[in-house]
Amino acid sequence: MQLGSSLVLLVCSPLGGVVVAQSAEPPPRAEVLVLGTYHMNNPGHDLFNTQADDVLAPKRQQEIAQLIEVLKRFNPTKIAIESDPSGPRPKGYADYLAGSYTLTRNEIDQLGFRLARELGHKAIYPVDVDGEFQFQRITNYAKASGRSALLDSLMKQIGAKVKAQDAYLASHTILETLLYLNADAKVADDLGYYFREAELGEQWDWAGADFLTEWIRRNLRIYSNIVGLRQSANERVLVIYGSGHLGWLRFAIAGNPTLRLRTLAEFVK
Repeated sequence: MQLGSSLVLLVCSPLGGVVVAQSAEPPPRAEVLVLGTYHMNNPGHDLFNTQADDVLAPKRQQEIAQLIEVLKRFNPTKIAIESDPSGPRPKGYADYLAGSYTLTRNEIDQLGFRLARELGHKAIYPVDVDGEFQFQRITNYAKASGRSALLDSLMKQIGAKVKAQDAYLASHTILETLLYLNADAKVADDLGYYFREAELGEQWDWAGADFLTEWIRRNLRIYSNIVGLRQSANERVLVIYGSGHLGWLRFAIAGNPTLRLRTLAEFVK
């Protein structure tokens, strides 16, 4: 039986009757909100890349401000970003606080830097890890095994998904687009394509499975870096990452009983 937030147990007394024993409150859990984004500055680093309009345009800047107000409701104590811990981002943020850095179109700047400064954060936390992805091995396997049609079909489907995302962004606000990217059904659908790639292989030549294993390893290392930011059970960590990582990071965080996974949709009124 549960009354309010406390767990109540009904225990039979050896002398007859029922004794009500109320357990302690469940221990607090650090909260993590993974915000999957599109790459606002069009870096072109992926096999298929979103073609985003200028995020510095006045209309988009108003939408960024709207999104930041939503993220403030989560009130993160730390903000983790998709950047190498040994890279220039920590200094860039320090320069931004000092007034000597101009924000770029990158989502790290537009969301991470701006929100962190508005919340009074003294630092920002890069947690990215690189990987070694041998996509050419999948291509070679598909050709050698006569399965190029399957690989071509998967690539066309991914390309179509990216085009649909571009069209959605063109007719919606940034907040609406991120709600679309972070919706449970969309995240699950995106995960499915990674597992389809693992079909491209056979016993002793697991080309697709090995490619997926490397992607999972990268995301688990990122997850480990995120968990390493936690200093207390009262921590609230906002993670800003490309949406391709979203399902994997969510899965890892939701599976950790000491963490509480939060989502963007919870904070939209």
